[in-house]
Amino acid sequence: MNRRQFLAATACAGPVLAAKPRPILIAITLDLEMSRHYPQRGITKWDYEKGNLDATTKAYTVAVCERVKKRGGLVHNFCVGRVLEQPNVDWLKAIAAAGHPVGNHTYDHVNVLAKKPEDIQYRFRAAPWLIRGKSTTEVIRENISQTTLAMKERAGITPDGFRTPGGFRGGLKDRPDIQKMLLKEGFKWCSSHYPPHPLTREAKPTAKVLEGIVAAQANAQPWVYPSGLIEVPMSPISDVTGFRSGRWKLDWYLDAIRLSIEWCIAHGAVYDYLAHPSCLGVVDPKFRVIDLICDLAEKAGTSIVNLNQLAQRAKPS
Repeated sequence: MNRRQFLAATACAGPVLAAKPRPILIAITLDLEMSRHYPQRGITKWDYEKGNLDATTKAYTVAVCERVKKRGGLVHNFCVGRVLEQPNVDWLKAIAAAGHPVGNHTYDHVNVLAKKPEDIQYRFRAAPWLIRGKSTTEVIRENISQTTLAMKERAGITPDGFRTPGGFRGGLKDRPDIQKMLLKEGFKWCSSHYPPHPLTREAKPTAKVLEGIVAAQANAQPWVYPSGLIEVPMSPISDVTGFRSGRWKLDWYLDAIRLSIEWCIAHGAVYDYLAHPSCLGVVDPKFRVIDLICDLAEKAGTSIVNLNQLAQRAKPS
């Protein structure tokens, strides 16, 4: 099946977005954190040190931002608060000074849906005394507010949006308390929803799998929760899902990205690419994914935008 036939076959996937499609909006977002199993399989210490970015990860982040800006776009970054504890954060300041937005990603990369202290983060499970005497809600709220404070005091950056560590099937639909918490912390939108999709493991994705990933784009469109908080979903397939969970080859991954964006172009949808420099920098050191996205945006007559623009497309839940 060639690309034209594939897109025709998936044309009816998901709900109809608009009678007359609006221009596509494409965003590239980077979660600034370390990822388990990178740069080598078996490395899990990052689960406890998510913000201890290595030099390679920081350099790749800066390079992506510079590369996208040369193409007329901006990269939306999400920073784990512990990054601000590192001796030098000039690279992060430079990214922000160049106009690239930087959002809040919690201080310790915590699970905002956790209901028990032991489910908040590996670090607190290993060292429970760090949160003793605090409720789960208090720990999560502090993790968010501390990141905002650290970004402002250490780097002079006001957080632009909030992304939850991990993407959830229903976003925050079942957690109005977390929605209200984020609104109270000053956020108008969050990025927490990652639509489910099929995945092959250590095997080239079949046409059916690719069709499922493309179909998921219809479920990755922004909406407004009853609380008034806007949701800006992450568009599948992310780098850690494809490379870490699926162990895909780069060419397989590029096919999925290309088909997904082409569907979004055809339907006037939004596309929020999610990547982690600690992962993508290892599997794609030549920036083939980033260049592909920029090429497709240019072909569609648009540039890479930030998530604030995607949030403006939100519809009531």
